[in-house]
Amino acid sequence: MNIRRLVVKTALLASIALASPLSVMSAQPASTSKPKIGLIGSGNVGSNLGRVWASKGYQVMFSSRDIEADRKLAAQVGSGARAGTPQEAAAFADVLVFAVPYGALPELGRSLGAALQGKVLIDACNPFPQRDGAIADEARAQGAGAVSARLLPGARIVRAFNAVGAARMGVMHQTPGKVGMPIASDDQAAVEVASSLIRDIGFEPVLVGRLDMGRFLMPGTPLAGEHTPEEIRRIAATLKP
Repeated sequence: MNIRRLVVKTALLASIALASPLSVMSAQPASTSKPKIGLIGSGNVGSNLGRVWASKGYQVMFSSRDIEADRKLAAQVGSGARAGTPQEAAAFADVLVFAVPYGALPELGRSLGAALQGKVLIDACNPFPQRDGAIADEARAQGAGAVSARLLPGARIVRAFNAVGAARMGVMHQTPGKVGMPIASDDQAAVEVASSLIRDIGFEPVLVGRLDMGRFLMPGTPLAGEHTPEEIRRIAATLKP
């Protein structure tokens, strides 16, 4: 083979290698996909959150004790929404959102068990003694964050969506960032995941402290209601777990 033909052949092989799918793929940054969200409880809070997330391109699964109602809800929400049992939602999801009466947590912790291990879990549940009984008294005495962590062992809990009306959760994405969302957690990586989801709902997340600050994330406390992010920071600075 003469020098001219050798040069041409070498250039041709090089151009083929550069154009190969493997070369092109390796040159592109890895894509990041949105986490799948499993909603345990599809009442006012769960349905409003799920609707907004689905509209933002997330895959969501609604679950509750009424699978038929969940199927109807998923059909209404449309693209990105589906229905399942709590066990199916826990297996499906990268992030779980618990929006059930607080009295349901002991049984959910037992029935979901290993499915909760290592999973980011947004705890939107509030303890009301008149509805939830003794476990609510315990959560109010010890702090809802600490008790939720004990009832849902292995989950990476972020307490959020506890003291703002459910209807507002469905519309805040229309005027995002004006209202703060106080959150509490012991897991910084889980906070980052939850914060992204909270911003897509339309609130600005404000970390007020560790899970023991969860006692203030419920109705009837100074952090309840709608506040700007700066107001939340000022209020939180006056509170002690």
